[in-house]
Amino acid sequence: MTGKKLSVINHDRDSAALRYVYPVVSRRAGGVSVGINLNTNNACNWRCIYCQVPDLTRGAAPTVDLPVLENELRGFLNELLHGDFMQNRVPEGARRINDIALSGNGEPTSSAEFVRVIALIARVRGAVSLPEEVKTVLITNGSLLYRKEVQQGLRDMDKLNGEVWFKLDRASEEGMLRVNDIRMNISKVRDNLIASIACCPTWLQTCWFALDGKPPSRQDEDDYLEFVSALLHDGHKLQGVLLYSLARPSLQAEAPRLSALPAEQLQTFADRIGKLGLPVKVSS
Repeated sequence: MTGKKLSVINHDRDSAALRYVYPVVSRRAGGVSVGINLNTNNACNWRCIYCQVPDLTRGAAPTVDLPVLENELRGFLNELLHGDFMQNRVPEGARRINDIALSGNGEPTSSAEFVRVIALIARVRGAVSLPEEVKTVLITNGSLLYRKEVQQGLRDMDKLNGEVWFKLDRASEEGMLRVNDIRMNISKVRDNLIASIACCPTWLQTCWFALDGKPPSRQDEDDYLEFVSALLHDGHKLQGVLLYSLARPSLQAEAPRLSALPAEQLQTFADRIGKLGLPVKVSS
């Protein structure tokens, strides 16, 4: 496979010329993340204002062609393990496979084949002798984790060095409406997060950015800390928080209103989270 070098700001879903599988140099993962895009129709049940998906629409993932996905994943992992993709396309210092990540252009758990996709990943991992330390990651808005079949998928992921990255950009209903363009009861978010934690190791992933030149308010911070503190107090053990700002331009209508926070502002909030006793990984 030939083409331009990948970087942390190039998350092109077509960079490997495949339908479902794409490589990403992940700043949070510190290596190559093998992405699986189940939402090839650019449909999601949320519309985060910082989302970089073009022509984003509301909806669920389309039917997944499982044989095509399996062939793509098997072939691409073999290329990473035994071919010259790493040498030709990945910057030196990031030439390691960190994870297989269900992410892409919408909410992956909206796929009716979600559980079967996890089984497919397990098969392919075994077939190519992928090292056990390579993670299987689900990047999710968490909104569908009340579904029993989704929870089963997470339990199956847990056996594959699994990890859930559960989106929590704001911890108030007003904040979620403003940032994620979704009306959702915050108690439902909590219930879904508790379900995730019970099934598979779970991190919170939080995008913290300025809107109209203003950083998140002190109230936004306090809401978030109170939400997390209450969760921990009740014995629900998070792995930590993945805190990041904007690295790539939004393709939503609000794009001109958004800007990244300075690293020191991000770190100040990270320090407040850390006082709760949680690890915080910061990507500015």
